[in-house]
Amino acid sequence: MSDTFDLADLKRRMQGAVTTLRHELGGLRTGRATASLLEPINVVAYGQSMPINQVATISVPEARMLSVQVWDKGMVSAVEKAIRESSLGLSPTVEGMVLRIRIPELNEQRRKEMVKVAHRYTEEAKVSVRHVRRDGIDTLKKLLKDKSISEDDEKRHAVDVQKATDQVIGDIDQTLSIKEQEIMQI
Repeated sequence: MSDTFDLADLKRRMQGAVTTLRHELGGLRTGRATASLLEPINVVAYGQSMPINQVATISVPEARMLSVQVWDKGMVSAVEKAIRESSLGLSPTVEGMVLRIRIPELNEQRRKEMVKVAHRYTEEAKVSVRHVRRDGIDTLKKLLKDKSISEDDEKRHAVDVQKATDQVIGDIDQTLSIKEQEIMQI
């Protein structure tokens, strides 16, 4: 714990949770093809695990189709295997160095499962934001105990931390709401 209070740093750390949440939600299928759908997939390439976008180009030629152009012919089977073994439930078709992936329609049950996953990601982001808030409040209490700041300053800063927390939690809830609408849209 640092001996200074930096509200801007707390806000930056809270925004990090929102950024991570948006990245995780981007990997959830909505029934439409998006290149970000494959971003969470790692491929075992050249003896190490690397993101799929470092061994191939992902494009969206149609609304329900993804195209993965693998750069190295020797990596085609590794990329195919990584996609098949991912939790996304996708089956690529290999055409030379290009993998075509049809995005199937999501049924109602699968949509509800996706919404549950989105809620889990959202709760993790909120917990992360609350940890940052707790760190900020703890820093303020320590500064007050060390007589580095007055009680009035501690209270005022604590209100600022809570306002920042409420704003970020609101952003998280809004992000979830948008993603839920995307998932449930037929």
